[in-house]
Amino acid sequence: MKNRIYIALLALPLLAGCGDRREKAQGMPAPEISVAHPLVQDITLTKEYPGYLTSEKTVDLVGRVSGTLQTVAYAPGSRVRQGQVLFLIEPTVYQDEVRQAEAALNTARANLEYAQNNYERMQEAVKTDAVSQIQVLQAKSNVATSQAAVSNAEAALDTARTNLSYCTVSAPFDGTISRNQVDAGSYVDEGVQPVALATIYKDDHLYTYFNITDNQWLAMLMQQGDSIPRQVSVSLGQDGMMNYPAKLDYLSPNVDLSTGTLTIRARLDNPKSILKSGMYVSITLPYGEQKNTVLIPDASIGTDQLGKYVYIVNDSNIVRYRHIETGQLIGDSLRQITAGVSPRECYVAKALMKVRDGMRVKPMLRTNIN
Repeated sequence: MKNRIYIALLALPLLAGCGDRREKAQGMPAPEISVAHPLVQDITLTKEYPGYLTSEKTVDLVGRVSGTLQTVAYAPGSRVRQGQVLFLIEPTVYQDEVRQAEAALNTARANLEYAQNNYERMQEAVKTDAVSQIQVLQAKSNVATSQAAVSNAEAALDTARTNLSYCTVSAPFDGTISRNQVDAGSYVDEGVQPVALATIYKDDHLYTYFNITDNQWLAMLMQQGDSIPRQVSVSLGQDGMMNYPAKLDYLSPNVDLSTGTLTIRARLDNPKSILKSGMYVSITLPYGEQKNTVLIPDASIGTDQLGKYVYIVNDSNIVRYRHIETGQLIGDSLRQITAGVSPRECYVAKALMKVRDGMRVKPMLRTNIN
């Protein structure tokens, strides 16, 4: 009996202490919490697609004649201009061939002149029976043969000059050029499959290719009708930090049966050559409009095992956990809310970690939610 009384006496101070703390907690003022009403506005619905960049033109520069590569006349990776000399293959042999062809052409022209003069004399001589008709015909045949020889010599000279011009490899257009694949002093063999000396990229404009499913294309047609949007946005880098405007300029005429997709191409400017062929990008394609959309800053939305949520502050200033459904990101910070929040409700705008479901707060209304 004495033990029971002793235990009860010990418990009294503990119970009194709990009561004091509870009373103190109940007497604490409600914390001030920043709240806001959702923004309601019309938005453009978009969808993102992965894609890649490719240059407007890509050309492998090859040696079209055989010989020793004498000169590499550019800095690897630099910008080059149309017509700029990039490589020089030893021209000596081809210069000699040009001179030989010129000499052969001069000989053929001299022979033609002699044959023409001889034929004219024969035509005069046959009038007085000084020569036979057969000799006249032979002279005429010599003229035709000489004319053919001149044509062959002219063609041979053109070929020799063309081969000589191939010794100089120039840029076919403005662009960025790769490093040289063949060093000066190496032998270049035109062969059946000539080795590329370098690759040049016309990259002041780039193309980006991406694929869209046939169902998405049909949905876009239903949303937009014939007025399919032409302007898209191309982004790259972490979180799409770099954005570039682009314009759709190609739609494949058929659906790929193996993937069920259509290939779409957009063209974008790249005047400073910052973007490179082969980069993977994200293409934002607008496909419709939506009126009176509820928007909340992405920073005010939490994530747990159930998905996305916000904290709502009701009329009694009590915080309530609310599961929501979200859509696309609008601009840099606002998130489309498709279900879970009405425009009249207040949500906790900041300090989500400081509140919990059922907590009483002192709401401080914010007018600017961006």
